[in-house]
Amino acid sequence: MNVIEIHHLTKNYGKSRGITDVSLSVAEGEIFGFIGPNGSGKSTTIRTLLGLIHPASGTAAIFGKSCFEHPEIRQQLGYLPSEVFYYENMRVLDLLNYSASFYKKDCSKRIRELAAVMNLDLTKKISDLSYGNKKKVGIVQGLLHEPKLIILDEPTGGLDPLMQQKFFELIREEKRKGATVFFSSHILSEVQKLCDRVAFIKEGRILRQEKMSDLQENTYKRISIELNQETRPEIFQLEGISDLQIKNKMVKFIFKGNINQVTAMIAELDLRNLTIGEPDLEEIFLHYYEKEG
Repeated sequence: MNVIEIHHLTKNYGKSRGITDVSLSVAEGEIFGFIGPNGSGKSTTIRTLLGLIHPASGTAAIFGKSCFEHPEIRQQLGYLPSEVFYYENMRVLDLLNYSASFYKKDCSKRIRELAAVMNLDLTKKISDLSYGNKKKVGIVQGLLHEPKLIILDEPTGGLDPLMQQKFFELIREEKRKGATVFFSSHILSEVQKLCDRVAFIKEGRILRQEKMSDLQENTYKRISIELNQETRPEIFQLEGISDLQIKNKMVKFIFKGNINQVTAMIAELDLRNLTIGEPDLEEIFLHYYEKEG
């Protein structure tokens, strides 16, 4: 069963870029990564999915229903926007209790548990909080009613590395309990740690959707070669080579394909040293962008 279904979604902002023909689906119980640089259309996609802005064309559904036609479906999801704004004069606990009142359930125990995990002081006023602590309030607010679907738009901004790790474990725990997570980020290492599948978006268009396991399998290699003499770029025109960098006697590139082909090419060179390793998701991601660009 798919919790999120988006088909050919388009939203234009005049001459400014929006999103164009975005289609993706998120299965129940998975953590789905939505990756792209700032301004690529991630937030526009999410806000259109949630019924906060109207699309020019296309459809978006959560649990099989449109948020425009069935706004009550939002009761089943938790949403953390990329920027959080609150009533500055409220205490943290009062704000969270006010949020909990919309869900017609007692969330007091859950609020205390989440605040303890995130090291959030419930007695402080919102106006006294740092940006990072305001983001913690947003995280607690989004999870306090134990939603079936969690939508996170750039959730870790302002969190220190220790809090980021606690947050990641919190999201993993929600998945273990059966929640579905839609995780938007421009930080590739976050997605690499958490997600089951990933979609790449650039300039409002989906470039590619992949299983994380497929992205990280051994078809991609990061190869570094040190030669005994300088070489020419045309030697490295083998299909599957990308991100080629040649500086003096050093050659670096990413290779995708039959490893026997590239090792046969390397065997013809006069080597001083050779390193073959696994590229991280960021290098693979840039490979896609270069190819699509």
